[in-house]
Amino acid sequence: MPKLTDTQTIILSRAAARPGNLATPLPKGLHGAAAKVVVTRMIERGWLEEVDADMRKGEPLWRETGDGHGTTLIATEAGLEAIGIEPVVAKATSASRKAKPNPAPKPVAIRPGTKQAQIIALLQRAEGASIGEIVEATGWQAHSARGMISGALKKKLGLAITSRKEANRGTVYSLDA
Repeated sequence: MPKLTDTQTIILSRAAARPGNLATPLPKGLHGAAAKVVVTRMIERGWLEEVDADMRKGEPLWRETGDGHGTTLIATEAGLEAIGIEPVVAKATSASRKAKPNPAPKPVAIRPGTKQAQIIALLQRAEGASIGEIVEATGWQAHSARGMISGALKKKLGLAITSRKEANRGTVYSLDA
């Protein structure tokens, strides 16, 4: 049997007692960076698995994926074996709960006339746009323009935006076709 920490043993034991071998919620007092370290190590060892959370059943979330969905944690067959529990139920539960691959993202309609549409138009130009040019066009602060590029455009809309340094313009962002 592998060597488990007390925290890992508690997480797996509680998961074995829950329907569907849910490992969440984690023990009281285990949160933040400490929780992330413990869970990451357990996933690396194959003791836990991250799967889509069934929000209709009220399953606790481990983390949000940013697209309106979340994931939860379940104990795997190897995790139950690590604490000495027969993994018959784990195999069936794990197979039925595997995270399904995300379907192709739906095309997002950009409302014309918005600042987001202005920024996209600037980025689509052959020469791209620097933060200074975006600030000038929108009236925003530089940090807000960078936040729009990384958050709304890259993460939420999934646009492929590249950046490059130019001597006279600074960092120039462009939208890949």
